[in-house]
Amino acid sequence: MPNMLDMIRQAQLIKEKMGQFQKDLETQSFTGTAGKGLVTVTVNGKHDVLKVAIDPKAAADTEKLQELIKEAINDAGHQVNAKLKAEVGKMTGGLGLPGLF
Repeated sequence: MPNMLDMIRQAQLIKEKMGQFQKDLETQSFTGTAGKGLVTVTVNGKHDVLKVAIDPKAAADTEKLQELIKEAINDAGHQVNAKLKAEVGKMTGGLGLPGLF
């Protein structure tokens, strides 16, 4: 059984690595697409929308355009979450700590 002090040190190390990763993630950008590229949305690691690009062909149908924008934002957000989940898995060694994901 691992020593309690070692477990505390490991938890502190994971916390420090996670803090640095979150800072790094905030500077990265993720681009989601919808409608085969008719709409692209770029977000940062905090899920802030940085850029929206709409092909003029998509502008004719307002309802469809709204749906495409929503899909593109969700796609970009899923990319951020996947990156975060993968990195947390690496840091925790796949321990599956409750409350993380």
